[in-house]
Amino acid sequence: MPARTLAVVVLAAGQGTRMKSATPKVLHRLAGLPLIQHVLESSAALEPEHLVAVVRHERDLVVTSIVETTPTALIVDQDDVPGTGRAVEQAVEALPADFDGDVVVVSADVPFLDHGTLRGLLEQHREEAAAATLLSAVLPDATGYGRVVRLASGDVERIVEHKDATDAERALREINSGTYAFTVAALRAQLPRVGSANAQNEKYVTDVVGLLTGAGEKVAARAVDETWRLEGINDRVQLAVAARRLNDRIVEHWQREGVSIVDPQTTWIDRDVALSPDVELLPGTQLKGATYVAAGAVVGPDTTLVDTEVGEGAVVKRTDATLAVIGARASVGPFSYLRPGTTLGEGGKIGTFVETKNAEIGAGSKVPHLSYIGDTEVGTDSNIGAGTITANYDGVSKHRTEVGSNVRTGSHNVFVAPVRIGDGAYSGAGTVVRKDVPAGALALSIAPQRNASGWVEANRPGTAAAEAAARAERTTD
Repeated sequence: MPARTLAVVVLAAGQGTRMKSATPKVLHRLAGLPLIQHVLESSAALEPEHLVAVVRHERDLVVTSIVETTPTALIVDQDDVPGTGRAVEQAVEALPADFDGDVVVVSADVPFLDHGTLRGLLEQHREEAAAATLLSAVLPDATGYGRVVRLASGDVERIVEHKDATDAERALREINSGTYAFTVAALRAQLPRVGSANAQNEKYVTDVVGLLTGAGEKVAARAVDETWRLEGINDRVQLAVAARRLNDRIVEHWQREGVSIVDPQTTWIDRDVALSPDVELLPGTQLKGATYVAAGAVVGPDTTLVDTEVGEGAVVKRTDATLAVIGARASVGPFSYLRPGTTLGEGGKIGTFVETKNAEIGAGSKVPHLSYIGDTEVGTDSNIGAGTITANYDGVSKHRTEVGSNVRTGSHNVFVAPVRIGDGAYSGAGTVVRKDVPAGALALSIAPQRNASGWVEANRPGTAAAEAAARAERTTD
């Protein structure tokens, strides 16, 4: 493209009432990212000199999301004058007075508008030396969209919104996508002339097109064959449709990269997930955030991993994990809950109905079942008995438990933190460990068992238990 300065304006001021949500529409997530982030990335790929975001509804929330990934974005607050025309007008006013390049205008709720489509728009705009170029598409049903009205010569004459269109205009099937390239000179000349005499009493940026053609300026249109790329997200139905479309593309991508996905329809993969060849994903798997799965690992069925790292050859089934690290050839699940800060070493195991939090479990160590291990460090090749609990909270503060290497603890233990169990130590079943256990020692909680003979018949007369006891006594006699 010829070397000209460029600004991109992202329109993100709308309330999105059809979402019926306390969350701003542009912050609803698609493949793990807010809608607006998809648009910001495509826009930034054009390498504009200025990237301007126009905001209004839930302004602070939207701005926070923008600056997380695009800290250099210029934020413009739309005033009380409604409409896209006013939003673009304020964005242009915020540009430096000596800016004399092109302005691409995009909407923050059109997540599939990719860099290639935008670049094609800008290239045609510059090649044809147009004052404005719009992205258009021909749809079988154009209901709700603004229509592109052309002259007999085929040139673009104007755009009319659906609510303002005549029956003849509504019969047109070429629609305006809401994405444009303008020269900044054209916008500066025509935006002040845009009025609000329309069905919605708003300043439409689309009116600039008619004003330009009326002034003898050239307006071009670039038709998009992949019409789904122009679809905006206005309600939750459209959001779900878009999510399925994007997920299908993500799943297909990973399949072609050597990942086995048994049931694509029930497997959901966020856009920032990374997978290695020969990973196997079983039905009902959700991989979210920045999750990474190494070669040969098997994940699923019915597993959700969020920002979690899975090592080579590991097996993770029916598990919920967030911000966890699972080592190579480790085994997790079924029905495990790994909370943030869990690290499981190579060849380790977190088994059935085990919950972990802020726990470092060393290589070869196992927590097989029915346990809670929180704020804990376990060495290598240790085994934590069934039903073990680390009592890490005293009602005020959290404390850590340390378990050494080659430790064997009995079933139904309670480790009352802070406490340390030394290397090679053992503990008996039902032990409550309140003091440090030296290396190689056996920890026991001993209370003599006392049987109160005849207690049931004396205290529960007439019950089934009392009758059973009486029968047993007669049989013994």
